[in-house]
Amino acid sequence: MSSSIATGGSAPIKMLHDRLLVEVDKEAGERRSTGGIVIPATAAMGARRLAWSRVIAVGPHARAVEVGDRVLFDPEDKAEVEVQGEVYVVMRERDVHAVAAERLEGGSTGLYL
Repeated sequence: MSSSIATGGSAPIKMLHDRLLVEVDKEAGERRSTGGIVIPATAAMGARRLAWSRVIAVGPHARAVEVGDRVLFDPEDKAEVEVQGEVYVVMRERDVHAVAAERLEGGSTGLYL
């Protein structure tokens, strides 16, 4: 299922191939520890941390991701774009580590043996 987004006064944007457009989660920057301490986004982590974002648009060759799904990806491997003052991330479907969506309930795990 492919989709496009409106850009206000200019022409709509259509994603190509297996590209995804996801919105940047504004709350992903800081976290809370189990004790309630706020950990800022600038705090150094020992391991790389993956991030969740909501899919805004998908290209016609995306097979496992649909608009509205939440996807898990590595924020270090991202390309950001600004549209109408909002920041989005453009990525390939193969760069997604996991998909979270209501439509996946009761289905297969997506694992291949």
